[in-house]
Amino acid sequence: MNQSHLRVMLVDDHGVVRAGIRRLLEQEPHIEVVAEADSGEKAYQLFGQHLPDITVMDISMPGMGGLESIKRIVTRYPTAKILVLSMHDNVNFAGQALKIGARGYLSKSGLSEELIDAIQWIATGQTFLGHEISSKINFSVSNDDNPLQQLSVREFEIFRMLVDGVEVAQIAQRLNISLKTVANYQTTIKQKLKVNTPIEMVRLAIRHGLINE
Repeated sequence: MNQSHLRVMLVDDHGVVRAGIRRLLEQEPHIEVVAEADSGEKAYQLFGQHLPDITVMDISMPGMGGLESIKRIVTRYPTAKILVLSMHDNVNFAGQALKIGARGYLSKSGLSEELIDAIQWIATGQTFLGHEISSKINFSVSNDDNPLQQLSVREFEIFRMLVDGVEVAQIAQRLNISLKTVANYQTTIKQKLKVNTPIEMVRLAIRHGLINE
């Protein structure tokens, strides 16, 4: 691979995190940060303007969020190479991200050691999994022991918000969908996960590592 120039976009809602990543990348002469976004909506807009070689994106952001943003970018730009950089070293988050077209997944705890390798690896068209997640990801997407893998990206995002205590009206506003649509998703999620109450949903999320007890 010709490493003379890789154009990177950074997406994270925390300016301090973006600044830290930028400092790491600026140590590499062949990497240039061409754009920064603090939301999924902004990332989608800026991607079309800059068409970066690699996008480094958090998935836990207000508004549309990272997963939905990845889905929209990859749908419109199928050759997009997106590396998810997340605080979650959880197979459910990684599985959802890879399922919708992300090319890599790296825990923020492995940022300084693996970020440059991850970007270079993904630039060649290969998939990169950080050390922490690759040691946990011996799973099948259709694994019956993990019902969360049955959820679509949108269902997974809504499930996460529900177990985090976000009100239905707020979910509708964040995702720009109707209250009725959120309610329909909620019903489908409960059916897929075979749960009936909010408490059961939270217990399931705890069991699969999405939230702490």
